[in-house]
Amino acid sequence: MTESAPGDPQRLLDLVRGLSRELHPHLRDVQRLGLNHSLERDYGLDSLARVELLLRIERDLGVQLNEKALAEAETPQDLLRLIAGVAPHVMPAVPEPPQPAPSLTEHRPETADTLLKLLDWHAAQHGDTVHIVLYGEAEQPENITYRMLQEEAKALAAGLLKHGLDASDRVAIMLPTGREFFAAFYGALYAGCVPVPLYPPARPTQIEEHLRRSAGIIANAGAAILITIEQAKPVGHLLRAECETLHAVTTAGELVHAGTTAPTVPAPQLKPHDIAFLQYTSGSTGNPKGVVLTHANLLANLNAMERASGITAADTFVSWLPLYHDMGLIGACMGSLYVGFRLVLMSPLAFLARPSRWLRTIQQHRATVSAAPNFAYELCATKLGERDLEGLDLSSWRLAYNGAEPVSPDTLEHFAERFGRYGFNRSALTPVYGLAECALGLTFPPRERGPLVDRVERRALTDTGIARPAAAEDPAALRFVSCGLPLVGYEIRIADAAGRELPERTQGRVQFRGPSATSGYFRNPEATARLIDGPWLNSGDLGYFAAGELYLTGREKDIIIRAGHNIYPQELEEAVGRLPGIRRGNVAVFPATAAHSGTEQLVVLAETREQDAAERSRLVTEIGNLAIDLIGMPVDDIVLAPPHTVLKTSSGKLRRAACRELYERGEIGGGPRAPWQQVVRLAGSGIAALARRTLHHSTEWVWSGWVWTVYTVIAAAAWLLIAITPSRSLCRQIARAATRAGFALSGIPLRVEGIQHLAGSAPVVVVANHASYLDAYLLTAALPARFAFVAKQELLRKPSVAIPLRRLGTAFVERFDEVRGAEDMRSLEQRARAGESLIFFAEGTFRRAPGLLPFKMGAFLVAAHSGIPVVPVTLGGTRSVLRDEQWHPRRGELKVVIGAPLPASGNDWQAALQLRDAARREILAQVGEPDVAA
Repeated sequence: MTESAPGDPQRLLDLVRGLSRELHPHLRDVQRLGLNHSLERDYGLDSLARVELLLRIERDLGVQLNEKALAEAETPQDLLRLIAGVAPHVMPAVPEPPQPAPSLTEHRPETADTLLKLLDWHAAQHGDTVHIVLYGEAEQPENITYRMLQEEAKALAAGLLKHGLDASDRVAIMLPTGREFFAAFYGALYAGCVPVPLYPPARPTQIEEHLRRSAGIIANAGAAILITIEQAKPVGHLLRAECETLHAVTTAGELVHAGTTAPTVPAPQLKPHDIAFLQYTSGSTGNPKGVVLTHANLLANLNAMERASGITAADTFVSWLPLYHDMGLIGACMGSLYVGFRLVLMSPLAFLARPSRWLRTIQQHRATVSAAPNFAYELCATKLGERDLEGLDLSSWRLAYNGAEPVSPDTLEHFAERFGRYGFNRSALTPVYGLAECALGLTFPPRERGPLVDRVERRALTDTGIARPAAAEDPAALRFVSCGLPLVGYEIRIADAAGRELPERTQGRVQFRGPSATSGYFRNPEATARLIDGPWLNSGDLGYFAAGELYLTGREKDIIIRAGHNIYPQELEEAVGRLPGIRRGNVAVFPATAAHSGTEQLVVLAETREQDAAERSRLVTEIGNLAIDLIGMPVDDIVLAPPHTVLKTSSGKLRRAACRELYERGEIGGGPRAPWQQVVRLAGSGIAALARRTLHHSTEWVWSGWVWTVYTVIAAAAWLLIAITPSRSLCRQIARAATRAGFALSGIPLRVEGIQHLAGSAPVVVVANHASYLDAYLLTAALPARFAFVAKQELLRKPSVAIPLRRLGTAFVERFDEVRGAEDMRSLEQRARAGESLIFFAEGTFRRAPGLLPFKMGAFLVAAHSGIPVVPVTLGGTRSVLRDEQWHPRRGELKVVIGAPLPASGNDWQAALQLRDAARREILAQVGEPDVAA
C-alpha cells in the first residue's frame, strides 16, 4: 500500500476531525464535517487549537506551514491549498549563529530628550548599523538600519503633510508587524502628529467587523487619517460617517510614494512634554481609554527599566510581541532605540503558527533577552514535541520577562523543568509588572534571581485580606508570584477603598506614582477622574507587599465579595476550563444582580458545544462541586453557553463586566434559578459582610483617635516635666517612661531582643535603620536611658521640639554646611571619648517605600576615631504602623533587635568602612526589606 501524499484531503480531514473530537468529545456530528466547513464555527478550533493543528500537520504530513495558515485559512480546503504549495518539510540543521551585533560605544547624549532626537542621533552616529532584524514571510530576514528607518519615516511624513495634516493631529495606524509600521509611527512624529497604534484584523474575512469595533477608538482619538492595509481601505472609508474627523484612509506605501516627490520635511521642534503617542488600553471600545504618553514619560520609564535590567547595547532582544501593545512597542522597539541593543522581530502570527520558531530564533541569534505573556511560556512548555526541540540551545537567554497578564507559578515551573535540559537557566525567568498608564514598567525583581512564589492561607486572604504565610503542608494555600521591587524613582502603595494606606501583607488597591505616570486618558475626563487619586494613580489591580516586593492577587473590578469572603475568579475559571466538554479559556466568573430580588449572585458562564441534556447536567454538577472545593461555597447560577458567548478584549483578556451586563439583560443562558430561601440567605450574608466591614473601619478610626489622644496627653505631660527637671539623667528616665507608657496604653505590642548587648555603662555608637517618625520614640522606649540622639540641625528652628531635645542632651549636626558639619563631627567624637553613648539613624532620612537606603559614614567615623564599638539595631514594624506622608496609625507589632557590638579594627577611613559594611549586613539580614543601595 503506497503512502499518501502530504496533500491528501482525507489525511488532513482525519487530523482536523481528530483534534475536534479531543476538544469536544461529545460533539456527535464531527464525522460529517468536510473540507468546506469552518474551522472555527463548525470544528470548534479557536486560535490555540489552530496552533496545535499546525503542529500536527507538520509532524504527520511532513510539511511546514507559515503564519498565513493561522491568519487566513478559514476551512480545511484553505489549508489543503496551502499544503499543495509547500515542499515537504525536512528538519533543518541548527543554523550557524549570525555575526554578533556591533556594540554601540557612544552613549546617547543628554540632549536626546524625544524619540525623534534619539533616532536622528542614531542615524547620524551609526546610520548603517542594523537596528532591527525583521523576519517576514521570506526565509531570509530583512535588516533595517537606523538610516533606512529615518529616511522612510521622513518620506511618509511628507506624504502626511500633503494630506494637509496639522501639528498634533492624530494618525491612526492599523498595520501588522513590519517595516511599514515603523515608517508610519515615526513618520507621524516627523510630521508633528500623534500616532495612535491599533491592532490589525486577525483575518481578512474579519476586516469589516474589526473596523467597526475600532470606530470608537478612532472617534475618541479624533484621528484625521487612518493608515492600514490595502484590503481594509474600502471598509475603512465607511468609518468616515461615524468618525467626523477622519478624512482619509490610505496605506503606508501610498504615503511614502507621495512623500518622495514632496519637499523635504523639516524636523518638528518637539518638546519632552509633547504627546508621543496614545496607547489605547485593552477593553470595550464603548468607552475608549487612550493613555496619554509624552516623550518625557517614555524616556523616563525606559531609563528606569534599563537600570533595573542591566541591559546594554551588547544585548540582543528577540520579540514577537504585537506592536500595538505597550510591551512590544515600548519595551522591545523603543527600548532598542533607547539602549541601542539589536532587536530581532517576528510577527505574533509567526509565533502562534510555530511557537518553536521563537525559541529557535533566540538560539540562532544567541539572544540574551526576550519577553512574552504567561500563555506563551505555557504553550511552549506543554504543546511542543521533542522533535520540535531537537538540538535546541537556550543557554544564552539570561532575561525571560513574563508580564502583561497574570503570572502562573505552575507555568514558571513547567517551563523551567521542560527547557532546563536545553540549556535554559531557571534564574532567567523574570516576572514583571507594568501598565500602560505608567508607560510600561513599574516593578522588576532582582536580576537573574529567578521567580519568588509566596504561599498564603486561603481563608485569611479571602476573609480578612491578610496574606498570612501558609504552612508548608497546607493543601489549600494560594500561591502568588512576586513582581519584584518598584523601579528607581517610582513608588507604590497599597490602599483601601477610602485611600488609606495599608500595612504589609494586607491586600488592597495597588496605586503608583513616578516620572512616567500618565496625565490621564485622552478626551475622557470621567475615566481620568477614576484613575487619579490625589498624587497617586489607581492601577486597577489588587495586591500586597511582602518584604518590599509586590504580589498581585487580581483585578479590583473582578474581585467578588460574598458573605465576607473575597473570591478570585481566575482560579475557578481555570479549574472549570479544564473540565472535558468546556472550552478552555472561555469561562467567566462574575457577580450579577438577581432581577427578581436585587441581591447579588455568583455566576459561572462557560462555553460548551455539548447539546446532550445528560452531559450538560453532568457539567453543571461538576462545576458546582469544583466551586465548593475551591471557594468553599456554591455558586448561584451556572450558564452553559455556545461558543463565542464569553466576551474578550483584543488581547484575549476576559471582559467580565461586559459578560455581567449580558447576563443581567437576560441575553445569555436561562433565568435565575435560586429559590427564595437562597435569596434570603444571600441578603443576610451581604448585610452581615457590610456590617463587618463597617465595624472594622469604625474600630480603626476609634483606635486611631485613641492613639492620638494618648500621645497628646503623655507628650504634653512629658514635655512639661522634661522642661523643668534639672537633671539630664532624670529627663531621659522621664522620656523613656513616657514612651513606654504611650505604647502600652495604645495597645501596640513592643518586643525587644538582644538587650544584653547594651549591658553595662561602656560607651557605644548605636546605628539603626530609619523607617518612620515612630523610630525615635521606639528607641527611647526600648534602650536604656543613657543614650543621646544625633539629630539634624534644622530641628532647632522649632522651639516646641528644640526645648526637650536640648534637655535630653541631643547632639545636632549640620547637613549642608561642610565646615560646620566637620566641626559637629569633631564635637561628637569628643563626646564619645568622654564616655557618652550616641544613637545615629545611619540612613540619614527615611521614605515611605520599603527598602534599606545607603548608610552615611558619620556614625562609623565617630566610632573608629573614638575607638568605641558600633551596635547595630534593627527596627521593625514602624513603617507599617505610621508610614511617611500618613497620619493615620495602623495596628501592628513593633520590634527592636539589638545586635552584638562590632569593634573597630583601627581609627582610619578603612576601619570606618568596615564598620559600616558589617553593621549594614546585620541590619539588612534582620529588617526583611529590599536593599535599595543594590
